[in-house]
Amino acid sequence: MAEVKLAAETRTEFGKGAARRIRRDNKVPVVLYGHGTDPVHLTLPGHELLLALRTPNVLIALDVDGKGTELAIPKAVQRDAIKGHLEHVDLLLVKRGEKVTVDVPVQAEGELAPGGNLLEHVLNALPVEAEATHIPENVTVSVEGLEAGASVLAKDIALPKGVTLAVEEDAVVLQVLAAQAEEAPEGDSAEGEAVAEA
Repeated sequence: MAEVKLAAETRTEFGKGAARRIRRDNKVPVVLYGHGTDPVHLTLPGHELLLALRTPNVLIALDVDGKGTELAIPKAVQRDAIKGHLEHVDLLLVKRGEKVTVDVPVQAEGELAPGGNLLEHVLNALPVEAEATHIPENVTVSVEGLEAGASVLAKDIALPKGVTLAVEEDAVVLQVLAAQAEEAPEGDSAEGEAVAEA
């Protein structure tokens, strides 16, 4: 798993105005919490943080004010709905060797059985427990040859060593749906127009 080092600065200003000033400087307001400690308010470089967050559950080594390194994983990310830039990030403090519960993206590979069937991701991400420094980036599931009605359960997914399920074993992760034939629209369009005029 990738570990990304970022320089963090302690933040002393709070509120919307302060957050706007931080974002104008191409930085992101961040809160670091966990292990029963008081939340720590930080700013991180915006572009570097954006690149780091492209990896799900990335392990971030924070150099806080040059005083030492803290390890953290992203817990909540707020983005601007229109522009997509980072508004605010919550980070969870972790320690090497500590187990954490995270959602790992599920990737399907292979071709379904012929017939135009559809693959539904019931769970886009699989909740698992893993050591903070060994969180898998994703889990891959083969759907090769699966027919309509088939499903893949959480217990059917091969997990890396040291990673365990944090969801019911019988939870459906993927299922194959039968292709539905398109039905002709009911009624004649002329009748629809007559109703509209009435």
